[in-house]
Amino acid sequence: MGGGPSTPALAAAVCDAGGLGFLAAGYKPPDAVRADIAELRRLTSRPFGLNLFVPGPASDDLAALERYAGALAGEAARLGVELGEPRHDDDGWEDKLALAREEEVPVVSFTFGCPDASALARLQSAGCAAWVTVTTPAEAVAAADGGADALVVQGAEAGSHRGSGDLAAPWDDGLLALLQLVRAVTDRPLVATGGIATGRGVAAVLAAGAAAAQLGTAFMLCPEAGTSEAHREAFSRTAPTALTRAFTGRYARGIENRFMREHEHEAPLGYPEVHNLTAPLRAAARERGDADGFHLWAGQAYPLAEALPAGELVRRLADEAREALRSAGGALAHRPEGRGEDS
Repeated sequence: MGGGPSTPALAAAVCDAGGLGFLAAGYKPPDAVRADIAELRRLTSRPFGLNLFVPGPASDDLAALERYAGALAGEAARLGVELGEPRHDDDGWEDKLALAREEEVPVVSFTFGCPDASALARLQSAGCAAWVTVTTPAEAVAAADGGADALVVQGAEAGSHRGSGDLAAPWDDGLLALLQLVRAVTDRPLVATGGIATGRGVAAVLAAGAAAAQLGTAFMLCPEAGTSEAHREAFSRTAPTALTRAFTGRYARGIENRFMREHEHEAPLGYPEVHNLTAPLRAAARERGDADGFHLWAGQAYPLAEALPAGELVRRLADEAREALRSAGGALAHRPEGRGEDS
């Protein structure tokens, strides 16, 4: 939800409907994050969360970055912009950690790896719960051992970036399988995310051992979301989603478009260098309404998203989940007599 869709209004609406709304701190300077927190607290008194990007190492393949810049020259000329500098940065990491502590944000979640144990401990001492995104059982063990209060288990169905700190690792575990694998190696509370768009999906992950479900794509058409018009319109397509590194140098899932098809094979792994390189291209395409020229992040279940007010959506998801769990319980209670144990 970073880079536009996340807004204080969206998070507040989710909170007031009984959910836990999150603000995305990624790509924003610390002062802008502080302003978002202040606005959210003006809109609601309920607890909320803040998501931070964990910085990784700089790319050591400068030649590959230069080749990719050359391959994108035509895109820049077509849009009338200059390519960005393929630079490394830490997205204001230390300042945002300090801000989260100072503001005593109730929940701070992390994407792109697990912070060191001392960083988590400092947050916890300020009253912040620390949640870490994991995509494999090994990452879950490392995050639990590092002091995470809860684990956000991200299946491969999820939209936007893979939450792992390992750029090159394969991302092939679906959410249901991953929940079971992670539950087998840790007793930390699990928050399930990836491909959940209905109350039935929420019920499924709760039944599979999650303490909560986290949805992103399902909220991108809400009027409170900052999703661009071109991105909203792309949700009416029948195009499949695919994993790509073409936009940011890190694998992410989005609705397939021309840019992905033409540049995926040329793009190196290197985040945030590739992200910074392509940023002017994506901004110009978005401004023009050219959905074939910028990232259309979306999970596999994006066709199920609806343009409902966020509060109404939260309440409907909760009602549907309760009904689905009741129905499943009834089906088990009325199991036909005389069947074998493995029927």
